[in-house]
Amino acid sequence: MSEIAVPQSFSIPENVSMADSVFRHEKESPEFVAFERPMDGKWVKVSAREFADQVRSVAKGLMASGVEFGDRVAILSGTRYEWVLLDYAIWTAGGVTVAIYETSAADQSKWILEDSGTSILVVEKDEYADVVREVADAAPALREMLTIEPGSGGKSAVEELIARGAAITDEQVEERRAQVVAESGATLIYTSGTTGRPKGVLLKHRHLYAESTACAIALPESMQAGRRTLLFLPLAHVFARLISFSAFDSRVTVAHTSDLTTLLDKFAEFQPDFILSVPRVFEKVYNSAKQKAYDGGKGKIFEKASDVAIQYSQSLETGGPGLGLKIKHAVFDRLVYSKLRAALGGKASMAVAGGAALGARLGHFFRGVGVNVLEGYGLTETTGGIIMNTPAAQKIGSVGKPFNGCAAKIAEDGELLLKGPQVFEGYWQNDEATKDAIREGWFHTGDIGAIDENGFVSITGRKKELIVTAGGKNVAPAILEDSLRAHPLISQVLVVGDSKPFIGALITIDQEALPGWLERHSLPAGTPVADLIKNADLIAEIDTAVADTNKKVSKAEAIKKYRILDTDFSIETGELTPTLKLKRNIIHEKHGSEIASIYN
Repeated sequence: MSEIAVPQSFSIPENVSMADSVFRHEKESPEFVAFERPMDGKWVKVSAREFADQVRSVAKGLMASGVEFGDRVAILSGTRYEWVLLDYAIWTAGGVTVAIYETSAADQSKWILEDSGTSILVVEKDEYADVVREVADAAPALREMLTIEPGSGGKSAVEELIARGAAITDEQVEERRAQVVAESGATLIYTSGTTGRPKGVLLKHRHLYAESTACAIALPESMQAGRRTLLFLPLAHVFARLISFSAFDSRVTVAHTSDLTTLLDKFAEFQPDFILSVPRVFEKVYNSAKQKAYDGGKGKIFEKASDVAIQYSQSLETGGPGLGLKIKHAVFDRLVYSKLRAALGGKASMAVAGGAALGARLGHFFRGVGVNVLEGYGLTETTGGIIMNTPAAQKIGSVGKPFNGCAAKIAEDGELLLKGPQVFEGYWQNDEATKDAIREGWFHTGDIGAIDENGFVSITGRKKELIVTAGGKNVAPAILEDSLRAHPLISQVLVVGDSKPFIGALITIDQEALPGWLERHSLPAGTPVADLIKNADLIAEIDTAVADTNKKVSKAEAIKKYRILDTDFSIETGELTPTLKLKRNIIHEKHGSEIASIYN
Protein backbone atom coordinates (compact mmCIF):
# COMPACT_ATOMS: atom_id res chain seq x y z
CA MET A 1 0.00 0.00 0.00
CA SER A 2 1.36 3.42 -0.93
CA GLU A 3 -1.46 5.66 0.30
CA ILE A 4 -4.10 5.71 3.02
CA ALA A 5 -6.79 8.31 3.73
CA VAL A 6 -9.11 8.44 6.74
CA PRO A 7 -12.45 10.27 6.19
CA GLN A 8 -13.04 13.37 8.29
CA SER A 9 -16.01 13.02 10.63
CA PHE A 10 -15.96 16.52 12.14
CA SER A 11 -16.28 20.09 10.90
CA ILE A 12 -14.37 23.20 11.94
CA PRO A 13 -16.54 26.24 12.82
CA GLU A 14 -15.52 29.35 10.89
CA ASN A 15 -15.44 31.49 14.02
CA VAL A 16 -13.67 29.03 16.32
CA SER A 17 -10.98 30.21 18.75
CA MET A 18 -8.94 27.99 21.01
CA ALA A 19 -9.82 30.35 23.89
CA ASP A 20 -13.51 29.45 23.52
CA SER A 21 -13.13 26.39 25.76
CA VAL A 22 -11.97 28.61 28.66
CA PHE A 23 -15.28 30.44 28.78
CA ARG A 24 -17.36 27.42 27.82
CA HIS A 25 -16.00 25.51 30.80
CA GLU A 26 -16.55 28.57 33.02
CA LYS A 27 -20.22 28.58 32.03
CA GLU A 28 -21.00 24.87 31.75
CA SER A 29 -18.70 23.26 34.36
CA PRO A 30 -17.24 26.02 36.58
CA GLU A 31 -16.10 23.59 39.31
CA PHE A 32 -14.18 21.34 36.92
CA VAL A 33 -10.60 21.12 38.23
CA ALA A 34 -8.70 22.21 35.15
CA PHE A 35 -5.25 22.29 36.73
CA GLU A 36 -3.35 21.40 39.86
CA ARG A 37 -0.37 23.58 40.76
CA PRO A 38 2.53 22.55 42.98
CA MET A 39 2.65 25.12 45.78
CA ASP A 40 4.38 24.79 49.15
CA GLY A 41 4.71 21.05 48.79
CA LYS A 42 1.05 20.49 47.90
CA TRP A 43 -1.03 20.27 44.75
CA VAL A 44 -3.41 23.25 44.69
CA LYS A 45 -6.54 22.90 42.55
CA VAL A 46 -7.51 25.52 39.97
CA SER A 47 -11.16 25.38 38.91
CA ALA A 48 -12.44 26.29 35.47
CA ARG A 49 -14.01 29.42 37.01
CA GLU A 50 -10.74 30.51 38.60
CA PHE A 51 -8.80 29.83 35.42
CA ALA A 52 -11.24 31.84 33.30
CA ASP A 53 -10.99 34.77 35.75
CA GLN A 54 -7.19 34.70 35.53
CA VAL A 55 -7.15 34.35 31.72
CA ARG A 56 -9.55 37.28 31.37
CA SER A 57 -7.52 39.45 33.76
CA VAL A 58 -4.17 38.69 32.11
CA ALA A 59 -5.71 39.29 28.65
CA LYS A 60 -6.83 42.71 29.87
CA GLY A 61 -3.26 43.42 30.93
CA LEU A 62 -1.95 42.44 27.50
CA MET A 63 -4.48 44.73 25.83
CA ALA A 64 -3.53 47.57 28.20
CA SER A 65 0.12 46.91 27.29
CA GLY A 66 -0.66 47.64 23.65
CA VAL A 67 -1.14 44.12 22.29
CA GLU A 68 -3.38 44.40 19.23
CA PHE A 69 -5.11 41.71 17.22
CA GLY A 70 -2.48 39.55 15.50
CA ASP A 71 0.45 40.83 17.59
CA ARG A 72 3.07 38.31 18.64
CA VAL A 73 3.82 37.68 22.32
CA ALA A 74 6.69 35.32 23.13
CA ILE A 75 7.03 32.93 26.08
CA LEU A 76 10.51 31.73 27.06
CA SER A 77 9.93 29.40 29.96
CA GLY A 78 10.00 25.85 31.23
CA THR A 79 6.80 23.87 31.56
CA ARG A 80 4.59 25.39 34.25
CA TYR A 81 1.05 26.55 34.92
CA GLU A 82 1.79 30.16 33.98
CA TRP A 83 2.86 29.07 30.47
CA VAL A 84 -0.64 27.77 29.80
CA LEU A 85 -2.30 30.74 31.50
CA LEU A 86 -0.36 33.17 29.31
CA ASP A 87 -1.05 31.08 26.19
CA TYR A 88 -4.83 31.29 26.65
CA ALA A 89 -4.64 34.96 27.68
CA ILE A 90 -2.72 35.79 24.50
CA TRP A 91 -5.39 34.03 22.42
CA THR A 92 -8.15 35.83 24.34
CA ALA A 93 -6.46 39.16 23.56
CA GLY A 94 -6.30 38.20 19.87
CA GLY A 95 -2.56 37.66 19.90
CA VAL A 96 -0.25 34.95 18.57
CA THR A 97 1.93 32.97 21.01
CA VAL A 98 5.59 32.63 20.01
CA ALA A 99 7.13 29.62 21.75
CA ILE A 100 10.83 29.73 22.71
CA TYR A 101 12.74 26.99 24.54
CA GLU A 102 14.18 28.15 27.84
CA THR A 103 17.43 26.43 26.83
CA SER A 104 17.78 28.50 23.65
CA ALA A 105 21.06 30.30 23.10
CA ALA A 106 21.01 34.08 22.80
CA ASP A 107 21.58 33.92 19.03
CA GLN A 108 18.63 31.57 18.59
CA SER A 109 16.36 33.81 20.65
CA LYS A 110 17.58 36.82 18.69
CA TRP A 111 16.52 35.31 15.37
CA ILE A 112 13.12 34.24 16.66
CA LEU A 113 12.37 37.59 18.30
CA GLU A 114 13.39 39.56 15.23
CA ASP A 115 11.83 37.29 12.60
CA SER A 116 8.53 36.97 14.46
CA GLY A 117 8.28 40.67 15.22
CA THR A 118 7.51 39.87 18.86
CA SER A 119 6.16 42.86 20.79
CA ILE A 120 6.29 41.48 24.36
CA LEU A 121 8.59 38.77 25.72
CA VAL A 122 7.74 36.89 28.91
CA VAL A 123 10.63 34.93 30.43
CA GLU A 124 10.49 32.53 33.34
CA LYS A 125 13.39 33.70 35.51
CA ASP A 126 15.88 36.53 35.85
CA GLU A 127 18.69 34.24 34.65
CA TYR A 128 16.88 33.74 31.34
CA ALA A 129 16.32 37.47 31.11
CA ASP A 130 20.05 38.01 31.57
CA VAL A 131 20.82 35.63 28.69
CA VAL A 132 18.50 37.32 26.19
CA ARG A 133 18.57 40.93 27.43
CA GLU A 134 21.14 42.17 24.91
CA VAL A 135 19.47 40.55 21.91
CA ALA A 136 16.03 41.53 23.23
CA ASP A 137 17.09 45.16 23.38
CA ALA A 138 18.15 44.91 19.73
CA ALA A 139 14.89 43.35 18.49
CA PRO A 140 13.14 46.22 16.68
CA ALA A 141 9.52 45.34 17.48
CA LEU A 142 10.07 44.25 21.07
CA ARG A 143 8.71 46.77 23.54
CA GLU A 144 9.33 45.11 26.88
CA MET A 145 10.28 41.98 28.79
CA LEU A 146 8.37 40.60 31.77
CA THR A 147 9.41 37.85 34.20
CA ILE A 148 7.18 35.07 35.55
CA GLU A 149 9.32 34.43 38.61
CA PRO A 150 11.44 37.55 39.30
CA GLY A 151 13.96 38.00 42.07
CA SER A 152 12.92 39.11 45.54
CA GLY A 153 10.85 42.26 45.54
CA GLY A 154 9.95 42.10 41.86
CA LYS A 155 6.41 41.88 40.53
CA SER A 156 5.65 38.76 38.52
CA ALA A 157 4.52 38.98 34.90
CA VAL A 158 1.05 37.74 35.84
CA GLU A 159 0.70 40.23 38.72
CA GLU A 160 1.97 43.07 36.54
CA LEU A 161 -0.41 42.32 33.70
CA ILE A 162 -3.42 41.92 35.99
CA ALA A 163 -2.64 45.29 37.60
CA ARG A 164 -2.27 47.00 34.21
CA GLY A 165 -5.58 45.66 32.94
CA ALA A 166 -7.73 46.96 35.78
CA ALA A 167 -9.30 49.65 33.59
CA ILE A 168 -10.12 47.30 30.69
CA THR A 169 -13.74 46.07 30.79
CA ASP A 170 -15.08 42.57 30.22
CA GLU A 171 -16.93 43.95 27.20
CA GLN A 172 -13.67 45.13 25.64
CA VAL A 173 -12.19 41.66 26.11
CA GLU A 174 -15.22 40.08 24.44
CA GLU A 175 -14.98 42.50 21.53
CA ARG A 176 -11.36 41.57 21.00
CA ARG A 177 -12.05 37.85 21.40
CA ALA A 178 -14.82 38.07 18.81
CA GLN A 179 -12.25 39.20 16.23
CA VAL A 180 -10.55 35.80 16.40
CA VAL A 181 -11.75 33.27 13.82
CA ALA A 182 -10.60 29.89 12.56
CA GLU A 183 -8.21 31.51 10.05
CA SER A 184 -6.55 33.71 12.68
CA GLY A 185 -2.99 32.88 13.73
CA ALA A 186 -2.72 31.09 17.07
CA THR A 187 0.94 30.25 17.55
CA LEU A 188 4.31 30.61 15.88
CA ILE A 189 6.71 27.76 16.60
CA TYR A 190 10.23 27.72 15.19
CA THR A 191 11.61 24.43 13.97
CA SER A 192 15.23 23.79 13.00
CA GLY A 193 16.06 23.22 9.35
CA THR A 194 19.14 21.65 7.80
CA THR A 195 20.56 25.14 7.21
CA GLY A 196 20.55 25.70 10.96
CA ARG A 197 18.32 28.79 10.82
CA PRO A 198 14.97 28.01 12.47
CA LYS A 199 11.85 28.34 10.31
CA GLY A 200 8.67 29.78 11.79
CA VAL A 201 5.60 27.55 11.53
CA LEU A 202 2.39 29.56 11.81
CA LEU A 203 -0.44 27.45 13.12
CA LYS A 204 -3.94 28.86 13.02
CA HIS A 205 -6.82 28.32 15.42
CA ARG A 206 -8.38 25.88 12.98
CA HIS A 207 -5.21 23.78 12.95
CA LEU A 208 -5.23 23.50 16.73
CA TYR A 209 -8.98 22.83 16.82
CA ALA A 210 -8.60 20.02 14.28
CA GLU A 211 -5.72 18.52 16.24
CA SER A 212 -7.63 18.64 19.52
CA THR A 213 -10.72 17.07 17.98
CA ALA A 214 -8.76 14.32 16.22
CA CYS A 215 -6.83 13.59 19.42
CA ALA A 216 -10.09 13.18 21.37
CA ILE A 217 -11.38 10.78 18.70
CA ALA A 218 -8.15 8.75 18.75
CA LEU A 219 -7.89 8.55 22.56
CA PRO A 220 -11.46 8.43 23.91
CA GLU A 221 -10.45 6.60 27.08
CA SER A 222 -7.87 9.23 28.01
CA MET A 223 -9.35 12.43 26.64
CA GLN A 224 -12.42 12.46 28.86
CA ALA A 225 -13.60 14.42 31.89
CA GLY A 226 -12.11 13.33 35.18
CA ARG A 227 -8.86 11.90 33.81
CA ARG A 228 -5.47 13.25 34.96
CA THR A 229 -2.12 13.78 33.30
CA LEU A 230 1.23 15.30 34.27
CA LEU A 231 2.99 17.35 31.61
CA PHE A 232 6.76 17.54 31.88
CA LEU A 233 7.93 17.96 28.28
CA PRO A 234 8.75 21.53 27.16
CA LEU A 235 5.59 23.44 26.22
CA ALA A 236 7.68 25.15 23.55
CA HIS A 237 7.54 21.76 21.78
CA VAL A 238 4.41 21.15 19.74
CA PHE A 239 4.02 17.63 21.19
CA ALA A 240 3.46 18.87 24.76
CA ARG A 241 1.40 21.78 23.53
CA LEU A 242 -1.11 19.59 21.66
CA ILE A 243 -1.71 17.47 24.76
CA SER A 244 -2.05 20.65 26.80
CA PHE A 245 -4.90 22.14 24.77
CA SER A 246 -6.46 18.78 23.87
CA ALA A 247 -6.62 17.77 27.53
CA PHE A 248 -8.14 21.10 28.53
CA ASP A 249 -10.74 20.90 25.77
CA SER A 250 -11.70 17.41 27.00
CA ARG A 251 -11.81 18.48 30.68
CA VAL A 252 -8.78 16.47 31.72
CA THR A 253 -7.03 17.74 34.86
CA VAL A 254 -3.45 18.74 34.04
CA ALA A 255 -0.44 19.34 36.28
CA HIS A 256 2.98 20.60 35.22
CA THR A 257 6.61 20.12 36.16
CA SER A 258 9.89 20.85 34.41
CA ASP A 259 12.18 19.28 36.99
CA LEU A 260 13.01 15.88 35.53
CA THR A 261 15.22 15.02 38.51
CA THR A 262 12.10 14.70 40.70
CA LEU A 263 9.82 13.28 37.99
CA LEU A 264 9.25 9.92 39.66
CA ASP A 265 8.34 11.70 42.90
CA LYS A 266 5.83 13.84 41.02
CA PHE A 267 4.33 10.74 39.40
CA ALA A 268 3.86 9.22 42.84
CA GLU A 269 2.24 12.40 44.20
CA PHE A 270 -0.05 13.25 41.30
CA GLN A 271 -0.83 9.72 40.06
CA PRO A 272 -1.64 10.47 36.40
CA ASP A 273 -4.02 8.25 34.43
CA PHE A 274 -1.94 8.61 31.27
CA ILE A 275 1.48 9.98 30.42
CA LEU A 276 2.89 11.91 27.48
CA SER A 277 6.59 11.39 26.92
CA VAL A 278 9.46 10.93 24.54
CA PRO A 279 11.04 7.45 24.24
CA ARG A 280 14.10 8.51 26.24
CA VAL A 281 12.04 8.66 29.45
CA PHE A 282 10.76 5.12 28.94
CA GLU A 283 14.32 4.00 28.22
CA LYS A 284 15.45 5.56 31.50
CA VAL A 285 12.67 3.90 33.47
CA TYR A 286 13.61 0.53 31.97
CA ASN A 287 17.38 1.00 32.36
CA SER A 288 17.14 2.27 35.95
CA ALA A 289 14.88 -0.64 36.92
CA LYS A 290 17.29 -3.08 35.32
CA GLN A 291 20.32 -1.51 37.00
CA LYS A 292 18.54 -1.47 40.36
CA ALA A 293 17.74 -5.16 39.95
CA TYR A 294 21.37 -6.04 39.19
CA ASP A 295 22.61 -3.91 42.08
CA GLY A 296 20.30 -5.87 44.37
CA GLY A 297 21.41 -9.23 43.06
CA LYS A 298 18.15 -9.79 41.18
CA GLY A 299 19.38 -9.18 37.65
CA LYS A 300 18.44 -12.64 36.36
CA ILE A 301 14.89 -12.25 37.73
CA PHE A 302 14.51 -8.92 35.93
CA GLU A 303 15.82 -10.39 32.67
CA LYS A 304 13.30 -13.26 32.86
CA ALA A 305 10.51 -10.85 33.77
CA SER A 306 11.45 -8.66 30.80
CA ASP A 307 11.36 -11.61 28.42
CA VAL A 308 7.97 -12.73 29.74
CA ALA A 309 6.53 -9.21 29.41
CA ILE A 310 7.65 -9.03 25.78
CA GLN A 311 6.33 -12.53 25.01
CA TYR A 312 3.01 -11.68 26.66
CA SER A 313 2.64 -8.51 24.59
CA GLN A 314 3.58 -10.29 21.37
CA SER A 315 1.02 -13.01 22.09
CA LEU A 316 -1.75 -10.40 22.15
CA GLU A 317 -1.23 -10.03 18.40
CA THR A 318 -1.41 -13.79 17.75
CA GLY A 319 -4.48 -14.97 19.62
CA GLY A 320 -3.48 -14.23 23.20
CA PRO A 321 -1.24 -15.88 25.83
CA GLY A 322 -1.45 -19.53 26.72
CA LEU A 323 -1.96 -20.80 30.27
CA GLY A 324 1.75 -21.22 30.99
CA LEU A 325 2.56 -17.68 29.87
CA LYS A 326 -0.37 -16.33 31.88
CA ILE A 327 0.97 -17.97 35.04
CA LYS A 328 4.52 -16.64 34.51
CA HIS A 329 3.10 -13.19 33.78
CA ALA A 330 1.03 -13.23 36.98
CA VAL A 331 4.07 -14.20 39.05
CA PHE A 332 6.27 -11.46 37.58
CA ASP A 333 3.43 -8.97 37.90
CA ARG A 334 3.68 -9.32 41.67
CA LEU A 335 7.48 -9.37 41.70
CA VAL A 336 8.41 -6.79 39.06
CA TYR A 337 5.67 -5.24 36.94
CA SER A 338 3.65 -3.74 39.79
CA LYS A 339 6.76 -1.91 40.99
CA LEU A 340 7.36 -0.45 37.54
CA ARG A 341 3.75 0.74 37.36
CA ALA A 342 4.16 2.24 40.81
CA ALA A 343 7.17 4.20 39.56
CA LEU A 344 4.82 5.89 37.08
CA GLY A 345 2.32 6.75 39.80
CA GLY A 346 0.45 3.48 39.98
CA LYS A 347 -2.61 4.47 37.95
CA ALA A 348 -1.23 4.96 34.44
CA SER A 349 -2.25 2.16 32.12
CA MET A 350 -1.50 4.09 28.94
CA ALA A 351 1.13 6.46 27.61
CA VAL A 352 1.69 8.36 24.39
CA ALA A 353 5.20 8.43 22.91
CA GLY A 354 6.44 10.67 20.12
CA GLY A 355 9.29 12.88 19.01
CA ALA A 356 11.62 9.94 18.27
CA ALA A 357 11.44 6.20 17.63
CA LEU A 358 10.38 4.04 20.58
CA GLY A 359 11.51 0.65 19.29
CA ALA A 360 9.44 -2.53 19.15
CA ARG A 361 11.20 -4.24 22.07
CA LEU A 362 10.55 -1.39 24.48
CA GLY A 363 6.98 -1.07 23.21
CA HIS A 364 6.27 -4.76 23.84
CA PHE A 365 7.96 -4.61 27.24
CA PHE A 366 5.80 -1.79 28.56
CA ARG A 367 2.59 -3.22 27.14
CA GLY A 368 3.46 -6.52 28.80
CA VAL A 369 4.07 -4.70 32.07
CA GLY A 370 0.62 -3.09 31.89
CA VAL A 371 1.42 0.37 30.56
CA ASN A 372 0.50 0.44 26.89
CA VAL A 373 2.75 2.96 25.15
CA LEU A 374 1.03 4.21 22.00
CA GLU A 375 3.62 5.46 19.53
CA GLY A 376 2.70 8.28 17.19
CA TYR A 377 4.27 10.53 14.59
CA GLY A 378 4.03 14.19 13.82
CA LEU A 379 5.94 17.39 13.23
CA THR A 380 5.56 21.04 14.13
CA GLU A 381 4.15 21.51 10.64
CA THR A 382 1.35 19.02 11.40
CA THR A 383 0.45 20.61 14.76
CA GLY A 384 2.03 17.63 16.43
CA GLY A 385 0.47 14.21 16.00
CA ILE A 386 -1.04 13.25 12.67
CA ILE A 387 -0.38 9.47 12.69
CA MET A 388 -0.84 7.37 15.79
CA ASN A 389 -1.40 3.96 17.26
CA THR A 390 -4.61 3.88 19.27
CA PRO A 391 -6.15 1.41 21.74
CA ALA A 392 -8.46 0.29 18.93
CA ALA A 393 -5.76 -0.05 16.25
CA GLN A 394 -2.20 -0.73 17.33
CA LYS A 395 0.82 -2.31 15.73
CA ILE A 396 3.92 -2.06 17.88
CA GLY A 397 6.93 -1.05 15.81
CA SER A 398 4.82 1.22 13.61
CA VAL A 399 3.69 4.77 14.32
CA GLY A 400 0.06 3.83 13.64
CA LYS A 401 -2.54 5.07 11.19
CA PRO A 402 -3.43 8.64 10.14
CA PHE A 403 -5.73 10.69 12.36
CA ASN A 404 -9.36 11.33 11.51
CA GLY A 405 -9.47 13.43 8.32
CA CYS A 406 -5.82 12.84 7.43
CA ALA A 407 -3.98 11.06 4.61
CA ALA A 408 -0.50 9.62 4.16
CA LYS A 409 1.29 8.69 0.95
CA ILE A 410 4.68 7.29 0.07
CA ALA A 411 6.38 9.12 -2.80
CA GLU A 412 8.42 7.35 -5.45
CA ASP A 413 11.63 8.08 -3.56
CA GLY A 414 10.15 6.69 -0.33
CA GLU A 415 9.42 10.04 1.31
CA LEU A 416 6.37 10.23 3.56
CA LEU A 417 3.84 12.83 2.37
CA LEU A 418 0.92 14.07 4.48
CA LYS A 419 -2.40 15.86 4.19
CA GLY A 420 -4.92 16.87 6.82
CA PRO A 421 -6.82 19.73 8.46
CA GLN A 422 -4.02 20.27 10.98
CA VAL A 423 -1.24 20.53 8.38
CA PHE A 424 0.16 24.05 8.22
CA GLU A 425 -0.09 26.30 5.15
CA GLY A 426 3.43 27.64 5.06
CA TYR A 427 6.48 28.97 6.86
CA TRP A 428 6.45 32.43 8.34
CA GLN A 429 7.87 34.92 5.84
CA ASN A 430 9.66 32.16 3.95
CA ASP A 431 7.98 31.44 0.62
CA GLU A 432 10.94 29.49 -0.73
CA ALA A 433 10.85 26.99 2.12
CA THR A 434 7.08 26.71 1.81
CA LYS A 435 7.27 25.88 -1.89
CA ASP A 436 9.81 23.18 -1.15
CA ALA A 437 7.74 21.65 1.69
CA ILE A 438 4.25 21.76 0.18
CA ARG A 439 3.88 20.49 -3.36
CA GLU A 440 0.64 19.58 -5.13
CA GLY A 441 -1.20 19.80 -1.82
CA TRP A 442 1.05 17.34 0.01
CA PHE A 443 3.40 18.21 2.86
CA HIS A 444 6.80 16.59 2.29
CA THR A 445 8.07 15.43 5.67
CA GLY A 446 11.67 14.64 4.76
CA ASP A 447 11.27 11.22 6.38
CA ILE A 448 11.39 7.88 4.62
CA GLY A 449 8.42 5.65 5.38
CA ALA A 450 6.31 2.69 4.42
CA ILE A 451 2.62 1.78 4.67
CA ASP A 452 1.67 -1.86 5.21
CA GLU A 453 -1.37 -3.68 3.84
CA ASN A 454 -3.42 -2.72 6.93
CA GLY A 455 -2.61 0.98 6.70
CA PHE A 456 -0.03 1.15 9.48
CA VAL A 457 2.78 3.61 8.80
CA SER A 458 6.42 2.91 9.66
CA ILE A 459 9.30 5.38 9.58
CA THR A 460 12.33 3.67 8.10
CA GLY A 461 14.81 6.49 7.75
CA ARG A 462 15.44 10.20 7.61
CA LYS A 463 15.71 11.88 4.25
CA LYS A 464 16.88 15.20 5.54
CA GLU A 465 19.91 15.75 7.71
CA LEU A 466 17.99 17.04 10.70
CA ILE A 467 18.75 14.98 13.79
CA VAL A 468 16.04 14.13 16.34
CA THR A 469 17.50 12.98 19.66
CA ALA A 470 15.86 10.38 21.90
CA GLY A 471 14.54 13.31 23.91
CA GLY A 472 12.70 14.63 20.86
CA LYS A 473 14.95 17.66 20.33
CA ASN A 474 15.46 18.73 16.72
CA VAL A 475 19.12 19.45 16.04
CA ALA A 476 20.52 20.95 12.84
CA PRO A 477 24.05 19.53 12.48
CA ALA A 478 25.27 22.28 10.13
CA ILE A 479 25.70 24.86 12.91
CA LEU A 480 27.92 22.55 14.94
CA GLU A 481 29.84 21.12 11.99
CA ASP A 482 30.51 24.48 10.37
CA SER A 483 31.73 26.00 13.62
CA LEU A 484 34.10 23.15 14.41
CA ARG A 485 35.50 23.07 10.88
CA ALA A 486 36.56 26.68 11.38
CA HIS A 487 39.24 25.45 13.78
CA PRO A 488 42.55 25.13 11.93
CA LEU A 489 43.33 21.69 13.29
CA ILE A 490 39.98 20.19 12.29
CA SER A 491 39.30 18.95 8.77
CA GLN A 492 35.84 17.37 8.85
CA VAL A 493 33.05 16.83 11.38
CA LEU A 494 30.04 14.53 11.35
CA VAL A 495 27.48 15.25 14.05
CA VAL A 496 25.51 12.19 15.18
CA GLY A 497 22.74 11.51 17.66
CA ASP A 498 19.56 10.55 15.79
CA SER A 499 17.36 8.66 18.31
CA LYS A 500 20.26 8.78 20.78
CA PRO A 501 20.24 10.33 24.26
CA PHE A 502 22.66 13.11 23.34
CA ILE A 503 24.62 14.67 20.48
CA GLY A 504 28.02 13.29 19.55
CA ALA A 505 30.53 13.88 16.77
CA LEU A 506 33.24 12.25 14.67
CA ILE A 507 36.17 14.59 14.08
CA THR A 508 39.05 14.28 11.62
CA ILE A 509 42.37 16.12 11.76
CA ASP A 510 43.60 18.41 9.01
CA GLN A 511 46.77 16.82 7.64
CA GLU A 512 48.07 20.14 6.33
CA ALA A 513 47.84 21.81 9.73
CA LEU A 514 49.34 18.87 11.57
CA PRO A 515 53.09 19.43 10.85
CA GLY A 516 53.07 22.89 12.44
CA TRP A 517 51.11 21.64 15.44
CA LEU A 518 53.61 18.80 15.95
CA GLU A 519 56.50 21.23 15.86
CA ARG A 520 54.89 23.62 18.36
CA HIS A 521 54.40 20.72 20.74
CA SER A 522 57.92 19.36 20.28
CA LEU A 523 56.69 16.12 18.75
CA PRO A 524 58.48 14.21 15.97
CA ALA A 525 57.61 15.26 12.45
CA GLY A 526 55.49 12.73 10.67
CA THR A 527 53.82 11.42 13.83
CA PRO A 528 50.64 9.75 12.58
CA VAL A 529 47.22 10.83 13.82
CA ALA A 530 46.67 7.34 15.21
CA ASP A 531 49.45 8.05 17.74
CA LEU A 532 47.92 11.40 18.70
CA ILE A 533 44.32 10.42 19.40
CA LYS A 534 45.04 10.20 23.14
CA ASN A 535 47.53 13.06 23.25
CA ALA A 536 46.51 15.37 26.12
CA ASP A 537 47.40 18.58 24.27
CA LEU A 538 45.45 17.58 21.17
CA ILE A 539 42.42 16.57 23.20
CA ALA A 540 42.59 19.85 25.15
CA GLU A 541 42.59 21.83 21.92
CA ILE A 542 39.65 19.92 20.47
CA ASP A 543 37.83 20.21 23.81
CA THR A 544 38.17 23.98 23.62
CA ALA A 545 36.85 24.04 20.05
CA VAL A 546 33.86 21.91 21.05
CA ALA A 547 33.16 24.11 24.08
CA ASP A 548 33.23 27.25 21.93
CA THR A 549 30.89 25.64 19.42
CA ASN A 550 28.47 24.55 22.13
CA LYS A 551 28.03 28.17 23.17
CA LYS A 552 26.17 28.75 19.90
CA VAL A 553 23.39 26.28 20.63
CA SER A 554 21.13 25.18 23.48
CA LYS A 555 22.26 22.56 25.99
CA ALA A 556 20.11 19.89 24.34
CA GLU A 557 21.89 20.53 21.01
CA ALA A 558 25.41 20.62 22.44
CA ILE A 559 28.03 17.97 21.66
CA LYS A 560 28.51 15.82 24.77
CA LYS A 561 31.10 13.33 23.44
CA TYR A 562 33.25 12.95 20.35
CA ARG A 563 35.74 10.60 18.75
CA ILE A 564 38.83 11.64 16.79
CA LEU A 565 39.37 9.41 13.76
CA ASP A 566 42.83 8.43 12.57
CA THR A 567 41.91 8.99 8.90
CA ASP A 568 40.28 11.88 7.09
CA PHE A 569 37.10 11.77 5.00
CA SER A 570 37.82 12.10 1.28
CA ILE A 571 36.32 11.96 -2.18
CA GLU A 572 38.49 8.97 -2.94
CA THR A 573 37.10 6.91 -0.09
CA GLY A 574 33.55 7.85 -1.06
CA GLU A 575 32.88 9.77 2.15
CA LEU A 576 32.73 13.19 0.42
CA THR A 577 30.96 14.35 -2.71
CA PRO A 578 32.89 16.17 -5.46
CA THR A 579 31.80 19.42 -3.81
CA LEU A 580 33.16 18.14 -0.47
CA LYS A 581 29.78 17.55 1.15
CA LEU A 582 29.49 14.71 3.64
CA LYS A 583 27.97 11.45 2.44
CA ARG A 584 26.39 10.78 5.81
CA ASN A 585 25.06 7.31 5.15
CA ILE A 586 28.44 6.12 3.89
CA ILE A 587 30.25 7.55 6.90
CA HIS A 588 27.73 5.97 9.27
CA GLU A 589 28.31 2.59 7.62
CA LYS A 590 32.10 2.82 7.57
CA HIS A 591 32.48 4.24 11.06
CA GLY A 592 29.59 2.55 12.82
CA SER A 593 31.80 1.12 15.56
CA GLU A 594 33.30 4.53 16.37
CA ILE A 595 29.80 6.06 16.54
CA ALA A 596 28.62 3.21 18.76
CA SER A 597 31.57 3.77 21.09
CA ILE A 598 30.35 7.31 21.76
CA TYR A 599 27.22 5.89 23.39
CA ASN A 600 28.81 2.96 25.23
